[in-house]
Amino acid sequence: MSNLVFDESVILLDVEATTKEDVLETVAQNLVDKGLVKESFIPAILKRESEFATGLPTAGVSVAIPHTDVEHVLQKTISVAVLKNPVDFVIMGDDSETTPVQLVFMLAMDEAHSQLTLLQKLMQVFREEETLAYIVKQTDATQIKELLEKKLDLVALKGGEN
Repeated sequence: MSNLVFDESVILLDVEATTKEDVLETVAQNLVDKGLVKESFIPAILKRESEFATGLPTAGVSVAIPHTDVEHVLQKTISVAVLKNPVDFVIMGDDSETTPVQLVFMLAMDEAHSQLTLLQKLMQVFREEETLAYIVKQTDATQIKELLEKKLDLVALKGGEN
């Protein structure tokens, strides 16, 4: 697994949105604008989220991990969005409940195996209430990038570069 794009340009702070669709479109459009995903990524991520919810009521700060199929991805990346105000996402595995999400980790992976590996590492981070609280309060994208590079071992995923 190599050539993961993860820099300040894919970390969005103070995202203003009122619905999960607004959030997904904003974050996905940024990835389209950066040339990391195809235009088809936006409707694909909206469709997948409506069919397979990704909201997780984690300790302290709820998160969502929207992702979609590899054919919509040009360059693998993780985009992080810190929402100005929480937005309700349907809880993964429970279509009748929602959770007020404030952190979105949008995954754009180009192979199924790399997505699974990354999801496992993210689940570890989601168990760390203080890490999630730190990210939500952070006003500097570089600080978030450096923290997540360490927590998710992204230097290895990026191919060893810094």
